[in-house]
Amino acid sequence: MEEPGFRVLLTESGDRRTEAIRVIRTVTGLSLWNSKLLLDSAPVAVTEPDWLEAAQEAAGVLEAAGAHAAVVCDWCDRTVTRGTDPLDPAPCSGPWPPEACRASCPPSTD
Repeated sequence: MEEPGFRVLLTESGDRRTEAIRVIRTVTGLSLWNSKLLLDSAPVAVTEPDWLEAAQEAAGVLEAAGAHAAVVCDWCDRTVTRGTDPLDPAPCSGPWPPEACRASCPPSTD
């Protein structure tokens, strides 16, 4: 079964716009102009669905640049908290088995 993807949602531009635009360019590969337009369009999805780890890393880089970002499950549209805790113990609202949704059950670090 295919795992759900996670996209990075830019929720606010933050105070350090120039840094945020540079990071958006790095994360997305967009031009300077399109990166600025994306930043001005917040809230907006910055990435296509990707692995949880990659989405969390991209969100962390955006936040380090002063922007506000969230990681959203592509299956159930819930915001995933950073770290290893599940979003909540409730099952995924999608048509997939609850144990398949990493928003509900992130990988263990055993």
